[in-house]
Amino acid sequence: MPGIDETRAFHPLNIAVLTVSDTRTFETDSSGALLADRLTAAGHHLADRAIVTDSIEAIQEKMRGWIADPAVDIVISTGGTGFAPRDVTPEAVMPLLTRVMDGFSIVFHQASMTTIGVSTLQSRAFAGQAGDTFIFCVPGSTGACRDAWDLVLGLEFDSRYRPCSIAGQVPRLRDVCA
Repeated sequence: MPGIDETRAFHPLNIAVLTVSDTRTFETDSSGALLADRLTAAGHHLADRAIVTDSIEAIQEKMRGWIADPAVDIVISTGGTGFAPRDVTPEAVMPLLTRVMDGFSIVFHQASMTTIGVSTLQSRAFAGQAGDTFIFCVPGSTGACRDAWDLVLGLEFDSRYRPCSIAGQVPRLRDVCA
């Protein structure tokens, strides 16, 4: 049965949070703050947190820096995944990925159905791997970030989750989470 195996050791991940928005500041960024709060409360390390504009170049510049940084295991971005003209997160991040994690979008949408119904169709949430870094891109609403963390990512990032966790794919944890 899937779930947390309390007999196993917890191994914290180093997670960076990127908010993509033309209007938010650190004072008004409730979505980025929620993700930062949730990941640290779960025992992970906040590797960095940033806000960039809805610009392909700005998103790619920040992502490339984190992808190249061996101290960042995971990136979670919030915002820019809808259909507004300035929503360009998929267009910015997809070209950086070496692999796409198709299942994340499916599971995120299934989870979102329980909270927002078919409105989940308006999200282009996705995930993948760039080098050794895993990137998860979720919508910018605080509710969507709550759904993403509470219903999907919180479990997926916990090294004790069985039958397997993304932690086992992080190079520095491959031996301990196998």
